[in-house]
Amino acid sequence: MPAKTQTPDHLLHHLLARLADSLDALPLDTKLASDEPALVSLLLSLPRLPTCAPQIDGRQFQFTRGHGTEIQAGYGCAAEWKSDGPERLDRLAKIATRLHPGWHRADPDQTGFDAFAMLGFAASADAAPHIEDHLPNAILWVPEIGLRIKEGDAVLVLSARLPTARPALMSAWTAALERLVPSLYLPLPGPLMPATLQRDFAEPDFGGWSTLIDDALAEIHGGGLEKVVLSRRLDVTGPRSFDLGRLVGALGCLFPSCQIINLRRNGKSFVAATPERLLARQGSGLKVDAIAGTAPRAESTERDAELSKGLLSCDKNLREHRCVVDAIVEALSDCCDDIAAPPRPRVMQLTNAQHLWSPIEAAPRADANLFRLAERLHPTPATNGQPRERAREWLRVGEPFERGWYTGAAGIVEPDLSGELWVLLRCARVCADRAELYAGAGIVAGSNALSEWDETEAKLQAMLTALQYA
Repeated sequence: MPAKTQTPDHLLHHLLARLADSLDALPLDTKLASDEPALVSLLLSLPRLPTCAPQIDGRQFQFTRGHGTEIQAGYGCAAEWKSDGPERLDRLAKIATRLHPGWHRADPDQTGFDAFAMLGFAASADAAPHIEDHLPNAILWVPEIGLRIKEGDAVLVLSARLPTARPALMSAWTAALERLVPSLYLPLPGPLMPATLQRDFAEPDFGGWSTLIDDALAEIHGGGLEKVVLSRRLDVTGPRSFDLGRLVGALGCLFPSCQIINLRRNGKSFVAATPERLLARQGSGLKVDAIAGTAPRAESTERDAELSKGLLSCDKNLREHRCVVDAIVEALSDCCDDIAAPPRPRVMQLTNAQHLWSPIEAAPRADANLFRLAERLHPTPATNGQPRERAREWLRVGEPFERGWYTGAAGIVEPDLSGELWVLLRCARVCADRAELYAGAGIVAGSNALSEWDETEAKLQAMLTALQYA
């Protein structure tokens, strides 16, 4: 039967048969030293391209861009490691390094794909107060079933800890496939009629925001800071429970060039539509996005072009952007060679805003894996400020709420410790009919409270618009 006419039942039967055929070849009795992690992953080609990465009950993560043409998603948990504190990424890096030689991957269908894990961490390394539904401070998470879609091909990645018994593994993976596969081919949920959202709580209000701006400018004029990024939180309620599938779909339609992220644990989702890649470490190359400096969009082509031109010539925005570029170059200088930053930024245009953007490239040294690079780069002045430690301490005292995972980072880690991480921006924490939204703006000499408030309103509108249709 041609793949395009196969029903989900036929595809499930095919996958279970391939699973049974492949299981005997896996090293299921592998046992390392007691403190050494060992995993097994089996990659199975999907002969029919899924319609979506579905939202199902339980823990899951999803990274989607390009109208769903590139998806990396994970369901359930084969293994995970949590960490917090100043050494959180170093500890996770040591686990991932020990895991690499003990991660057995089988690709009987010769898909060319590989297994993967999700790495994510909050804005601050300080352990957050315990909240029942809160994400851990930092996590390295290998899903029980992973889904990868790229360039018209798709694969499922089944993973488990070793050692394990064949009957138990067959039973667990069969149950997981039976839960997931039918949902891969459901019709994409369309947007609902737009709903009116109620603004319940804002922190700070405009008065508090103005005071924060004045305090920040005083610190900048006194020479203590060059830049600091201030944030706002907005809580809204909808007339119905938000549908996460529709929310992700709406964000993908509204912001096709952004990475759409959904991290779901303990009944809540942390959702982001971010334009900013913290880093991409692939092979011998490294790419980092420097994004800072913002202008609105306009309906007319002529006015939009004027705003772009003005952004490229605005002294305040250019200084803010140069601060980020210089900090990234400095952070990479002791672990990379051939660092190349463009002499002038270009404009990145999104649906609701346009930003100054400088793509920076470098050649990482041999010991500069994704974890070490993330530690060097995060947080950049685009989300924190400069100098880094002084800005971080100023925000710890001055900002009226804990950011949690907003301005943290999340992404995909390959078994060889390469991968890609994205800064968590344009965010919302969603549960049932409630959502907590976050947005921020960079403050430098020349900033004023009203224009920075308007900038955060435009950034909040990105998620607000999508939530209306979910």
